[in-house]
Amino acid sequence: MLKECLSRVQERTPLVHNITNYVTVNDVANVLLACGGSPIMSDEPEDVEDITSICGGLNINIGTLNERSIEAMFRAGRKANELGHPILLDPVGTGASKLRTETADRLVRELRPTVIRGNISEIKTIATGSGTTKGVDADVADAVTPENLPAAVAFAKELAGRLDTVIAITGAIDIVADSTKAYVIRNGRPEMGRITGTGCQLSGLATAYAVANPEQVTEAVATAVTLMGVAGEIGWENMLPGDGNSTYRNRIIDAIYNMDGETLEQRAKLETM
Repeated sequence: MLKECLSRVQERTPLVHNITNYVTVNDVANVLLACGGSPIMSDEPEDVEDITSICGGLNINIGTLNERSIEAMFRAGRKANELGHPILLDPVGTGASKLRTETADRLVRELRPTVIRGNISEIKTIATGSGTTKGVDADVADAVTPENLPAAVAFAKELAGRLDTVIAITGAIDIVADSTKAYVIRNGRPEMGRITGTGCQLSGLATAYAVANPEQVTEAVATAVTLMGVAGEIGWENMLPGDGNSTYRNRIIDAIYNMDGETLEQRAKLETM
């Protein structure tokens, strides 16, 4: 599964339209290039329908919302729906403000995203319409742990079935689920949380994988999540004395660029539930 999904991305060079937040837009573009995809960034409402039309998929990230970008998200999303292109929604900080929560709710209801990727607090807010998200970090009480993992997997499957989407919950333990199966991934490093935008990068990566693997979107997203975690581990192993989080960001991107299917499969810590 992992090797095949990775190979298809490298062979098909998926073109992804990103309406993402301006804090991490450059890193998202570089990760897409590193994995073998190709990025386009546009959030101008008069531009996004044309851009979406020439791309294979749409990555929507609500990290830095404004009226113009919200309009662009809906215009691009409706065009992607019309064309049958996959949409990934990254509901950054949903639950932290009324605007974020209401916008994410509308995006889910009106655009029917193919994939929703967020931390556990963000995904719970999507499920209930309210939450306890603090900034862009998951509330500690909502962390996925070995003890509550079965309940978290059941929650992800139920929500995926209810919304007819793939749910990706990322954190110390990652869950990627549709209504019938879930992949649990334990790759990654805690130091990845000290870099702004690893989640945003993963959303771009997962969109590219969904575009390149349309017949197995759940497996594609699980592969992208595994790839990001393995890259975090390799990047950390390559750190030198004096290196910091800026260097670590670059080493993660380099690890994605240099990844091959054999390395990914050998290092993957993935199980099905």
